[in-house]
Parts: sequence; structure tokens; C-alpha cells
Amino acid sequence: MVALDAMEKTATFELWQVELNDFLGTCIKIRGAVDQVSTAIDAGYSVAERMQGNPFRSVISQLSSGGTKGIESRVEFNQLIQQNVVKLPTPASNHTSDDRANSVSKVSVQALGFIETQGFTAVFEAIDTACKAAQVEVVGKEKLGGGYVTIVIRGDVAAVTAAIEAARPKVDGLGKLVAAHVIARPSPSVLALLP
Repeated sequence: MVALDAMEKTATFELWQVELNDFLGTCIKIRGAVDQVSTAIDAGYSVAERMQGNPFRSVISQLSSGGTKGIESRVEFNQLIQQNVVKLPTPASNHTSDDRANSVSKVSVQALGFIETQGFTAVFEAIDTACKAAQVEVVGKEKLGGGYVTIVIRGDVAAVTAAIEAARPKVDGLGKLVAAHVIARPSPSVLALLP
């Protein structure tokens, strides 16, 4: 989500699909003009590297129809983690840069916070602390496999920041903190993929 937000704030493209894999990776598939896609991919790659991820990137110009059939996936529900592992954006997330600017301004005072842990007990303690620390709302929970769980909260920037900062130390001793991050003014594509 953090990489996608940076991508959409850097370039204009269409979000195609997001696909989770069994190795806790996420594949963000986008399409559009080659220069815009390249700029977006570079921005997302940089963010993933800064977050100690192990990102890979590829830009395919003039994708063949045969290639499209191999890359595009059907929406798929994983029984083990009880959620979709192939996600399509809502129609509202595919818009022009003018539409995007207007949409972002509607949520300019909003923020999203992410707490990702390895271990349910840790994430439950963290989210309870976050909700007690500030006026935030839980948007949803995503199980990523391997005991990895992400909880997403929203509210104004100050509240979400305070909630995430209060929650971060609660993970110690209960599990492993994978990530704790705040996105101010989340992009439309990020909002379209929320759980």
C-alpha cells in the first residue's frame, strides 16, 4: 500500500491488479504509457527498498495478448487466510490525473495507518493500544500467511500518527513488528484496495 501510494502520487497510470503470493510478496500490476509506468515503478521500488523490502521490478512495453492472458489473474479466494489473494481495484480508482487530484483533496485531512506483525497476539495488543491512544477507526485486518497480519486504521493525520506510535512498542515480547507506517492523504488506488 505504501509503495502504491508513492507510485500514484508520482505518475499517472491504471491500477490493473494486486496479487499476493505465498512468500509474503505483493505484485502490483499497473498499465499505461511506458514513461508513466516506468516513473511509477521506480517510485514504488524506492519506497519498498527504504522499508527493507526485497523488491523486484519490470516494465513490459507493448504487452502481447498472449502475455496478457498469462499475467492477468482471476479474483481468487484463499481459504487458509480467509481473503482474496488477487484483488481488482474498484472502478472509481481508475481515473485521470484531474479526477485523481479532486479525489485526493476530498481525503486530504485523512490518513491511513498500518501495523503489521508476525503473530496475532502482538497485532491484537497493538491495535487495542492504537484505538485507546487516539480517535481512529479500524478499517480492516488482512492475514498474509505465515502468521503475518496487518491491521489498517484511519483518521486524521495527527490521530493516526499518535495511534501508530503508541502501538509500535506494544509488539515487543509478543511477536515481531514487521512494519508500522502512516500514509497521509492516501491515493485513490490505495483507498480502492482497502480491506
